[in-house]
Amino acid sequence: MTDMSVDPTAVFRQIRDDTFQPSALAVGPWNPGALHGGPPCALLAGVLERTVADAGLGIDFFPARFTAELSSPVPLADLTVTATVRRPGRKICIADASIAGPDGAVAVSATLLCIRRQSFDAGDQDDVATPPGPETGVPLASAMMDGPTAFHRSAVEHRCVSGTSFEAPGPATDWIRLTVPLVEGRSTSPLERVVAAADFGNGVSQRFAMGDVLFVNPDLTVLLHRLPEGEWVCLDAITRIGSEGVGVAESLLFDEHGPIGRSAQTLLVEPR
Repeated sequence: MTDMSVDPTAVFRQIRDDTFQPSALAVGPWNPGALHGGPPCALLAGVLERTVADAGLGIDFFPARFTAELSSPVPLADLTVTATVRRPGRKICIADASIAGPDGAVAVSATLLCIRRQSFDAGDQDDVATPPGPETGVPLASAMMDGPTAFHRSAVEHRCVSGTSFEAPGPATDWIRLTVPLVEGRSTSPLERVVAAADFGNGVSQRFAMGDVLFVNPDLTVLLHRLPEGEWVCLDAITRIGSEGVGVAESLLFDEHGPIGRSAQTLLVEPR
């Protein structure tokens, strides 16, 4: 079990080959006993990435699409992770993974679709302007950033360069970086960094205040044509909500050199 009296230095600690212990840095904004969506998604992205690399296929694969389904709250407890390569192709490789809580019930399942890397001259594609860099952004200082240790306020740094991010409803452009390792004792991969950041799309572009409306994402999809360089990932995010309590949050993803892909989340929306 997580010892909440210990000041955490990483989001997770690996305690067995298939078991990870979340720290207080993994907690989300909705329930003090449940994780933010970003940490378990990023954890599965890294597990899937290593599962493909360790499959002995002899091919250099690029992680092109990550999809996660969050079927229930992920508890602040020891988590069992399983992963397998479903399609060990030579051009396309697909791997699946899941996280289960102490009761054995799967809380998150994920798929990573990888494409064989090969040299290709793509020409000039500079058709999307990169947002101003994180050094120009404004740190978040809202009520949501005050309170006990949690992922969104304690494990990441935000620099908003457009909109007001968590401060008020509406689209926002926000640079995000992890300030601690995802897993204790090892470096965080570029894929893990971008997945952890991408789950903030619905939060930074919220249409309603979190105290008034619940807008939980039961899934996350990240599409990449390039992995991010450096620690910062930018979300140019917007949320649209229909009249039947269903929404979509979409984000263009950037690093400091330009666009790297996009992400999307479907949203369950209801009054709190």
